[in-house]
Amino acid sequence: MHLDHQVTDPERHTHSAPATRADGSRRALRIGLGGPVGSGKTATVAALCRALRDRLSLAVVTNDIYTSEDAAFLLREAVLPPERISAVETGACPHTAIRDDISANLEAVEDLEEAVGPLDLVLVESGGDNLTATFSQGLIDAQIFVIDVAGGDDIPRKGGPGVSTADLLVINKTDLAPYVGSDLEGMARDAKAQRGELPVIFQSLRSEAGVGPVADWAREQLAAWTGGAAPAA
Repeated sequence: MHLDHQVTDPERHTHSAPATRADGSRRALRIGLGGPVGSGKTATVAALCRALRDRLSLAVVTNDIYTSEDAAFLLREAVLPPERISAVETGACPHTAIRDDISANLEAVEDLEEAVGPLDLVLVESGGDNLTATFSQGLIDAQIFVIDVAGGDDIPRKGGPGVSTADLLVINKTDLAPYVGSDLEGMARDAKAQRGELPVIFQSLRSEAGVGPVADWAREQLAAWTGGAAPAA
């Protein structure tokens, strides 16, 4: 079954999407990943797939303007079987397809659940955008916003909806901080000032910890979604 939404009103999907399928069963948890170009969203998605795929049934939807480069990267890395990765070509600013007219992404998610389901988790990766990028609550259940230290240590201080309101802020590529002059302690203070009690994770995919803390956060979201214990690592 395909969704036949023609959404042009940005207010159309400010509400949360139904948590159950037509048969009454709980659908997959959807986590969106947004952030500026080059912040490491696709690498984070790939690492999450590797960390979670042995115990969870996963799928990924990527968004690019006119290409499917991010999906192609995930396919080359063999993080999931090809039938579990879908690409959406937005043809416009990336935030349009994740916030304003979400019909293509909703259809991609539904097609994946129909083809390879039942799924535990679907990761929806936005195309690279700016600090204003946010996901419609009609598309995703929780949002990760990814920035990187090479983009400037003033980004948390600048704020914006992605930095200040995402369910999880990931400050990526911390291994580059000494080379680009980024003050990680200052970034932590600024992020705290913008986000209050909302969580922040500093991440280097080259470190021993890697994506582990973000994967743990995703497991906690899934446990809350299903009403059960978090899946074991």
